[in-house]
Amino acid sequence: MADNRKAGTCIYWQLFWSFFKIGAFTFGGGWAMISLIEREMVDKYKWIKRDEFLDLLSLSQSLPGVMAVNIAVSVGDKLRGLRGCVVAAAGTILPSFLIILAIAVYLTPDTINNNRVVNAVFTGIRPCVVALIIAPVITSARSANMGWRTVWIPIAVAVSIAVGLSPILFIVIGGFAGWWWLARHESKRRLNN
Repeated sequence: MADNRKAGTCIYWQLFWSFFKIGAFTFGGGWAMISLIEREMVDKYKWIKRDEFLDLLSLSQSLPGVMAVNIAVSVGDKLRGLRGCVVAAAGTILPSFLIILAIAVYLTPDTINNNRVVNAVFTGIRPCVVALIIAPVITSARSANMGWRTVWIPIAVAVSIAVGLSPILFIVIGGFAGWWWLARHESKRRLNN
């Protein structure tokens, strides 16, 4: 019985600490966290499979709220239900909360804007954020096994969003297209049986 409790406590701690590290050491929002989340959840702890991660990534982007918190809640739910959700979400949110609290207490907007060290740090972080955003796009595309027939879709969506079209439109179109493809695939399967 004591071993089960210790194992249960250990998984909560691992879940919290994994998402705490992800929340503390990534700048640039959810996209910058993807490669770290994938490394922790898929590669290191093997809590979810790579194809599950890709599905979870798609779902988390489509839901309202912060993508990293959505992923944390889903992984926490899979591992330990409601308690796992709370622990994983707290791990993701707490670092940002503490950093913003420290900034609010100790720094004013004038201090931040006029401080050469702070400006230099943010200038150095920007290229890293771009790399952290591009890396998961490439690894996700490889893992998704997109063929040449479908590689045009993310490119067209990125270009369309860059010229001002709403991303919501593409979420709705993508959901409808996925539903249509599945319905067509299922009807063909039924005809063949």
